[in-house]
Formats: sequence, C-alpha cells, structure tokens
Amino acid sequence: MTAGYRVTERFLAAVHARDADAAAGCFAEDGTYANVPHAPVAGRAGVAALLRPILGRAERVRWELVTASYTDERAWLERVDRFWIDGREYSVACNGVAEVDPARELITGFRDYTDLAPWRALIAPVLAG
Repeated sequence: MTAGYRVTERFLAAVHARDADAAAGCFAEDGTYANVPHAPVAGRAGVAALLRPILGRAERVRWELVTASYTDERAWLERVDRFWIDGREYSVACNGVAEVDPARELITGFRDYTDLAPWRALIAPVLAG
C-alpha cells in the first residue's frame, strides 16, 4: 500500500465519521483544500471550517469511490459524495486529487472538481434551513 492510499483512507474514514477535525488532522499544518474553482483554504483550521458545515448537518456521509489510483505522492479519486440530511440523500459527482507528503503521510493539497451549480441549487436551501 502506498502513502497516498493510507492517508486518503484515513481522511475518508474521518469524513464518513463526520469528524471535520479528524479529517483536517490528515493534512499538513500548511495543507490546502480547494473546491475548484474557488480559492483554497489553508491550514488545518481552514480545512475543518470548510468541512464542518456539511459534515455537521448530515446524519450520514459516504464518499463512494468509483475509481481510484494511488502513488506515494498522490491520490486520484473519482467519487460520488453522498450526504443524508433530514432523511434524504443528496449526492454529487466529484473528482479529487490529493497531494501527499509520503514521509509524514499527510495531505499537503487537496483539489476537488465538481459542477458546483447543480450542487448549490440542490443543497443550499437545505443548509439554509
């Protein structure tokens, strides 16, 4: 198993547990997370703040891997991200790239690519309420 695999598995386990702080703990202290095309957030506190609203609102979260490829320095994750809120499932297709420091087994950068317009139209009213 590669470092990329091990650290992204820890990250996904934290996401599935809806634990934004544990997910952020998988990042280097100066690591970044970007929901492209938005500017990345930096640092563990920034990553936790980005993830906390959706993870905290959902009763259940599952980021289903469709395909994945790993090296020690990188992970490519084609996913369907599923969130159950008020008993209803909301899902979005994503492609993510994690840059990994293999010596420390920490994520130094994570970029998620998705079509944000349909996702926002679907989830914004739910999160506002």
